[in-house]
Amino acid sequence: MDSSLFDYELPPERIAQCPADKRDESRLIVVRRGCAKPEHALFKDLPEFLPARTRLFRNDVSVLKARLRGQRLSGGAVECLLLNPGEDSHKWWCMLRPGKKLKIGSHFILAEGARATVLDKADEGRALVQFDLPARYDVQSFASAHGEIPLPPYIQREHSTREDETRYQTTFADPSHLGAVAAPTAGLHFTPEVDAELLRRGHELLPLTLNVGIGTFKPIQTDSLEEHKMHSERYFIPSATVAALADASRPRLAVGTTSLRSIEDFSRKGARPGPDGAYVGDAQLFIYPPSTFHVEHMLTNFHLPRSTLLCLVSAFLTPGSTDGIKWMLEIYKEAIDLKYRFFSYGDAMLIL
Repeated sequence: MDSSLFDYELPPERIAQCPADKRDESRLIVVRRGCAKPEHALFKDLPEFLPARTRLFRNDVSVLKARLRGQRLSGGAVECLLLNPGEDSHKWWCMLRPGKKLKIGSHFILAEGARATVLDKADEGRALVQFDLPARYDVQSFASAHGEIPLPPYIQREHSTREDETRYQTTFADPSHLGAVAAPTAGLHFTPEVDAELLRRGHELLPLTLNVGIGTFKPIQTDSLEEHKMHSERYFIPSATVAALADASRPRLAVGTTSLRSIEDFSRKGARPGPDGAYVGDAQLFIYPPSTFHVEHMLTNFHLPRSTLLCLVSAFLTPGSTDGIKWMLEIYKEAIDLKYRFFSYGDAMLIL
């Protein structure tokens, strides 16, 4: 399939640079299959639109303050973005800037005199880095103390702020599930008030965890979708969520593309849970039209042109068909015309 089918023009001013004043007052476009005209609401209205007794599956991963700043021994600035652990707790795969100047064997200095050494280089600009830290730290705790929230590249701010530390994190993020380098952004709109109203109406909130990686922002650079290499992400589905996924008697809604990828990877593999009923796996699943799904509904944000996430949304609009591609572009055009805010800090879409 031609990847240019998933391209569209987005005026730069439609890219949200900051979050909405209040999480649940972001806008919500409601798309019903079989109804060509979307509805428009605020996110706090979400409970009113859901079918009775819907089960919502949400990614409770916590975003790591993964951007570390340091200096080369020559004095030049270094930016180190933590991606995922290597073979032990003090070795991590990272993105480095300036990457070309930090060759294998190079050193750089971080806060509190911590030292980092480049051990290896791999594809897509990744580097394996050994961190020599004060004894009280491992890499994650050092990042929590000295790192910055890794805002996406389309948010044009050199440094994250204290507000970002709160707002680029869902209200239901589990601190023990620290490890994402990007937020599960569809979840950013939820508030305790929305959660309470969902529960009052008989809906159910179920957690799963996917460690969102930097590959989520990688555009499709091949002419054919089939040639695109998808990134891999580790996920965990607890036993209660596994049981709920197996029960089709109630409507099921995936909150965000990260939740949907976890569910689809687990379901398509016919994966067997462990003795405790939970499941841990690695998703490297590229979903594009035509595709079918194991949940009926999805909540998502607006996504970058020519991205794998846009392909997923197009497929979800019309399961088993390619008709969702044209429909998705029509919906996006309406959202642009109505000045919806796009991407991570932007507005949301509900597909029913």
